[in-house]
Amino acid sequence: MELNRNHYFMIGLVVLFIGIQGRMIYSIELTPKAVKFLAEKTGHPMAAAIKSADDANGSGKTVAPSKTIIFPEYAGWSTLSIGAVLILHALAMPKT
Repeated sequence: MELNRNHYFMIGLVVLFIGIQGRMIYSIELTPKAVKFLAEKTGHPMAAAIKSADDANGSGKTVAPSKTIIFPEYAGWSTLSIGAVLILHALAMPKT
């Protein structure tokens, strides 16, 4: 499938909006349930520790610690720039 003008424009808009959102937030805090899920899916050694702690706890609640992800400032600016370039590229393409 060949990308046409509409595809470039839509991809540019999505990347631009992700960049705007990336500039608006400073960090994301993951819940213990999300940390446990990510540890299990990636095969992190903490997954085994969380599983054994959950088994010992017996209350059904996850014992995993919460985790904070801090975004670098350049990530938002770079996605904004990429989105803008894709939109401008779509506008410069000939209509077909």
